[in-house]
Amino acid sequence: MITSQQLYDKLKDIQVGNPLCRFTEQSCEDLLPIIQRIEALKQEKNAIILAHNYVAPQILYGVADHMGDSYGLAKKARESNAEVIVFASVRFMAETAKILNPDKVVLDPNPDGGCTLADGITAEDVKNLRAKFPHHTFVCYINTTAEVKALCDTCVTSSNVYKVIERIKNDQIYFLPDRLMGENIKKYLKKNGVRKDIELYDGTCYVHEEYQPESVDQVRRNFSGVEILVHPECRPDVVDKADYIGSTSGMLNYVRESDQKTFFLLTECGLTGILESEFPDKQFVGTCTTCRYMKANSLENILNALEKPTSSNIIELDSNVQKNALSCVEKMFSYAES
Repeated sequence: MITSQQLYDKLKDIQVGNPLCRFTEQSCEDLLPIIQRIEALKQEKNAIILAHNYVAPQILYGVADHMGDSYGLAKKARESNAEVIVFASVRFMAETAKILNPDKVVLDPNPDGGCTLADGITAEDVKNLRAKFPHHTFVCYINTTAEVKALCDTCVTSSNVYKVIERIKNDQIYFLPDRLMGENIKKYLKKNGVRKDIELYDGTCYVHEEYQPESVDQVRRNFSGVEILVHPECRPDVVDKADYIGSTSGMLNYVRESDQKTFFLLTECGLTGILESEFPDKQFVGTCTTCRYMKANSLENILNALEKPTSSNIIELDSNVQKNALSCVEKMFSYAES
């Protein structure tokens, strides 16, 4: 079990702007009792905690058994032998864990687990679109509800989206709900000589759509040799200025392997915090944006979900939705891992 000193050593270099992400030796000491209680409950209930890279660092470094991006955590959920899975992220990710583990208890500790992408499209919308585009293969971003996944042919994550769509035999694709990611897909495929007719839904991530190309230009002027890392949920004119485009785990690996010392990340602030902790000798410049949904996760909410889960914490799915959504997610794995 982690000590307060070990926790402080992991958190002390995090300087990202959010007040939730500033730590002292005393604040780490104060966090220890709740961390110890959570660890005891994990042992008692044979539970694991999966945490997305965007949640608060005291969760990532204090109690998480695995942290990562959507794809990596979906794989961890699929491989887990735990009886209880606590998913510190947003609601659709906990649902994905339940899709993959129908016989396990999956807990969502987040009282505000929304997502502008997942909340922007319903199962009824997909039914109407399928009637309008009957010959298209429907590809949904993982940032969708289980009900939407159940009506799609395959899903994708930011780490495998290009590979999956390239491998789909049908040249007619309907991609939903992220319009900006869809536009980036179309540009990528055209650049690489892959011909696909792709229709797009009009959803966006409120965090990533805020970034503007002028911000990238300003950072390049102010910091010589800076490398720009961009998430594919950003606008195409921002993505065009990137040195690297990829998922949060892809960005982490890129920084780890790069010889450069200065980076500008265009994604949610949580990843910057991780990188500041993991690579204190490197500099992370510019500004980042906080996702209010991801940051609604807390150690207190995780403790409550493990100790006395309410109906809102426990993920339950209709059996037909679960079955069809599982087919959608497993199809992603078959494309991505073959």
